[in-house]
Amino acid sequence: MSIFDGDMRLCATAASGVEAVLKRELSELGFAPSPAENGKIFFDGGLDDVARANVFLRTANKIYVEAARFACRTFDELFEKTRAVDWTKILPRDARITVDARSVKSALFGVSAVQSITKKAIAVSLCGGNKNAVLPETGAEYRILASIYADTCLLLIDTTGTALHKRGWRSLVGAAPLKETLAAAMVLLSVWRSDRAFCDMFCGSGTICIEAAAIGLSRAPGLLRDFAFSSFSNADGAAALERAKEEARQKEKRDLKLRICGFGVSPDAVSLARFHLKAAGLEGAVHFQVGDMRNFSSRFAHGVAVTNPPYGERLCDRKELKNLYRDFGNMFGRLDEWSLFVLTACDRFEEWFGRRADRVRKLYNSELECGFYSFLGKPPRTKSGLRLNGEAYAQNKK
Repeated sequence: MSIFDGDMRLCATAASGVEAVLKRELSELGFAPSPAENGKIFFDGGLDDVARANVFLRTANKIYVEAARFACRTFDELFEKTRAVDWTKILPRDARITVDARSVKSALFGVSAVQSITKKAIAVSLCGGNKNAVLPETGAEYRILASIYADTCLLLIDTTGTALHKRGWRSLVGAAPLKETLAAAMVLLSVWRSDRAFCDMFCGSGTICIEAAAIGLSRAPGLLRDFAFSSFSNADGAAALERAKEEARQKEKRDLKLRICGFGVSPDAVSLARFHLKAAGLEGAVHFQVGDMRNFSSRFAHGVAVTNPPYGERLCDRKELKNLYRDFGNMFGRLDEWSLFVLTACDRFEEWFGRRADRVRKLYNSELECGFYSFLGKPPRTKSGLRLNGEAYAQNKK
């Protein structure tokens, strides 16, 4: 019997600052997520749930299966406790095993040693205790993560493979690209919903707008790609993946009309955005155009802008940045009760923009710490004629 035949302890990982969004996504999929634990959120499920999590989650980095958890402070403990796990129920004997390792605030800080010792212990376990046996490693690939934090080791089976920000549609990369998972988190942290106008005034190669379109149309982010678990030889992952993708196709709102636009000053970047939109299967859901942010206007009230403007560290110098943010603030002031959400690493953004944010959240663009600034306009009236405000609106935006 394989571990994949029953319920498992699953783990979804997220970038720092995104855990709350991922936890909400898991709840909406019907899971009971644990509190976040060092960028990891745990939940229970079977193989079909592994498939659903990989296909549907927009802000997760990877989905793992927990194989073991134990305290260890020495390499001898790591070897013996890893060897004690019944790996015959987790891996086929011919598995091609790759071990990745991370260690934070722990006595075992030699990552390469953790990798080699963990793999040796797994091999000994699979070979019935024979320390001299050599695995054939001719079968499917299985990646194991040995994650050690505060002297507690988690052995996790990677079901995802290439990280989930790789949606399968971005084959070309523009300047200073934003990961799709972070772009989705930014949209989900905003107050946007599909009946409101949406704009990214610094759209670059289109990532934020494309993620917004996928959210608005309930298009699952994993529809266009494959995952590691689908090739596991001790699990019927391919069938589970097809079931999850069919569920995703049934949930799509293909006929919904969205009002999403992206502005960019670079014709090459806008052309790339249009190419990506078509590759994502969302052609017609977003209007991209070449244009300067300073000239943006909208006939719609209560729209939402989510954007990732230049930081200075990336694409322009400080003097240019000051003028850009000043003009950005002037343009935004002309919009009719729009809400704005800005990701930037510039610590003087509010000063140069000319307005204090209603809220600032810390997010990370790769390793760069950024502020995610929220400026809330008056929300539209509900059917009863009342307005929802701030956090209440954000919680009820769906």
